[in-house]
Amino acid sequence: MKLESKVALVTGGARGIGREIALALASEGADVAVCDVNIELAQNTQKEIESLGRKSMALKADVTKFTDAEDVTNKILDKFSKIDILINNAGITKDGLLLRMTESDWDAVINVNLKGTFNFTKAASRVMLKQKSGKIVNVASIIGIIGNAGQANYSASKAGIIALTKTTAKELGSRGICVNAVAPGFIQTVMTDKLPENVKEQMLKNIPLGRFGKPAEVAQLCLFLASSDADFITGQTLVIDGGMVMC
Repeated sequence: MKLESKVALVTGGARGIGREIALALASEGADVAVCDVNIELAQNTQKEIESLGRKSMALKADVTKFTDAEDVTNKILDKFSKIDILINNAGITKDGLLLRMTESDWDAVINVNLKGTFNFTKAASRVMLKQKSGKIVNVASIIGIIGNAGQANYSASKAGIIALTKTTAKELGSRGICVNAVAPGFIQTVMTDKLPENVKEQMLKNIPLGRFGKPAEVAQLCLFLASSDADFITGQTLVIDGGMVMC
């Protein structure tokens, strides 16, 4: 197993892509802590991880608060004594055209997506610096690369995550810590399932592979970056979008 004896923390790990990432890490031998605002769903993911024969814990936290990030980190250290992998996945959307977007909707998305990534990176990197090893994977988006009408807050937050990834990779690299980002395109989730058929058809026209991605495919990319297979990769943003954006 690629992650045998490793300890991982996944924010926003209660459902969707975060849940798939947590299960993928556990399937390769990692013990996984799941952090989410929805503790009931996080506990469900915890049970799934434990059914794979791995240790787990579910922790309720508001990623916008650094004190919560510190508390989560300390609880993981109390149980597992280390943190080898951090997956910053927690994120929200509050879409709207710029001229109609409220200040509260702007702040909410920036605080969860970008500040949340900062908070948990800062808290976990303190542990990794002492260990002189670690893998941090930030979940960004192709929208942070190409932008999208009606998503000024979301695109700014994801572009910020990409920039934060590069800076922290430069700051932490000398201590054996790799920091990378993944930028998913349109992934088949509850959100995309609710889109009107004509909207889906228009989206698919822009994807050369002709389909939406699967959460498990994003999880496998995160697994790769969290493993020793990616020991010489840092500061990168890996796009997983079926060819929609070809840089």
